[in-house]
Amino acid sequence: MKKRTKIIIITVMVLLLGVTGYLNVMLNNSVSKEKDQTTQTASYFSSYRSTRESTRDQEMLYYDAIISNETSSSDAVKNAEDSKLSLIKQMEKELVVEGLIKAKGFSDCIVTISDAKVNAVVKTKELTKSESAQIVAVIQSQLGTGIENIKIIPVE
Repeated sequence: MKKRTKIIIITVMVLLLGVTGYLNVMLNNSVSKEKDQTTQTASYFSSYRSTRESTRDQEMLYYDAIISNETSSSDAVKNAEDSKLSLIKQMEKELVVEGLIKAKGFSDCIVTISDAKVNAVVKTKELTKSESAQIVAVIQSQLGTGIENIKIIPVE
């Protein structure tokens, strides 16, 4: 081969190597951004569950302290027992509804029940009308809550 042909081949190979390196860097950046978003969403759900659990554990300890305290009045003990039982029932309802929503095909969700309001945070980019209807149906069937008191929040 001539010297000129060799130089052209080497130049083309160097250019291809540069393009390959550039594409590699760009693809790695896009993959790492997707991982960061996934990690943030996963950490939101696990962080919320952890916080909710520790708060409820603390509430249970308060109720137990009132119940076991000899100086507590019978009304205070009765109120603490009722509140503790109510909290346990609420925890069970939330767990059941979360499980049923996950059974509908969502990878994760958190349900909170307060007074007559129900909030459902669902791990999804966006909700279709049929998905929203499925979630509302689950909440209504399990809790008997009116649609005006149900809020569904999609979290990516």
